[in-house]
Amino acid sequence: MSVRGAHGSEFRRRRKLGDIQKALRKEPPDVATLRRMAISEGGLLTDQIRCQVWPRLLNVSVEQLPPAAGPELRVGNKDYQQVLLDVRRSLRRFPPGMPLSEREDLQEQLIDIILQVLSQNPQLHYYQGYHDIVVTFLLVVGSRLATVLVDKLSTHHLRAEVGTIFALSWLITWFGHVLSDFPQVVRLYDFFLACHPLMPIYFAAVIVLHREEEVLECECDMASVHHLLSKIPQDLPYEILISRAGDLFVQFPPSELSREAVVQLQTQRTAASTFKDFELASTQQHPDTVLRRRFRDSVQGDHGAKSVLTKPRSNRLMKLAVMGLTVAIGAAALAVVKSALDWAPKFELQIFP
Repeated sequence: MSVRGAHGSEFRRRRKLGDIQKALRKEPPDVATLRRMAISEGGLLTDQIRCQVWPRLLNVSVEQLPPAAGPELRVGNKDYQQVLLDVRRSLRRFPPGMPLSEREDLQEQLIDIILQVLSQNPQLHYYQGYHDIVVTFLLVVGSRLATVLVDKLSTHHLRAEVGTIFALSWLITWFGHVLSDFPQVVRLYDFFLACHPLMPIYFAAVIVLHREEEVLECECDMASVHHLLSKIPQDLPYEILISRAGDLFVQFPPSELSREAVVQLQTQRTAASTFKDFELASTQQHPDTVLRRRFRDSVQGDHGAKSVLTKPRSNRLMKLAVMGLTVAIGAAALAVVKSALDWAPKFELQIFP
């Protein structure tokens, strides 16, 4: 980078820091500006700023933080052993070179945060990968603030079921499990916290679109596609993909995808009104069958028009990238989008003042 470019970058950084502090000083804080700052290039820039802005993005009060959990929280807790195992395996999520004693102390705090949130919300169920989200908040904002932020996040953003998904670890950990660079992880968290709860799905879709050639050259079976999508490149152009995810959300909002999923379900005469119906629909649409059927249909279709598989930027492919992350393209897509729409209006009143 040239000297002029470096000076320009530093000027933009300082101006952004000033805009963020100005928005925080307003009474009430200018949350719209804070969202714009979190989404724009570079995100919130520092963890110190994230400690101030993340609570605003989630509409969480920092006036009265809960006390640290006591040892009684672990006694007889049904999730304790599984949480303990997962946290012990989470060494790679801590900064390299961190002293052993400090890391072990943070791991104990991580266990307590998870158990405290679950005990306060008995309707929630622990899943492997949840600790990858919690540890990100712990490392950025500390244990007490992390507890209230994760509590709010777990009862709002993470409520949407994700069905059966190829790259499941992307979504259930907000990419924390698959990215090795912590600054990239928190940059994505800035973006996700400032946006609609389903934005991680849109971001996953633009990654699939970005890797289009790899995906289409992959063997047309579940194992090959799963292997490909489970290994995310570490050198992705994140700022470009964030911008594209925002564009994709505007172009294909959840309400439109939900309507299309309903139409598709009606066409296929598949009901997803209950969990058993959804489970049955999922088992009837095996991944290999879905992939091969789509490939066969594209080859046997109208040869006068380009196939969906050869139109990488067509609207059709974009929709499939979003909806096709789920195996049961009808039932699961409806379950993902419809479930979020059921509570999104109430959520937006709480989170988006």
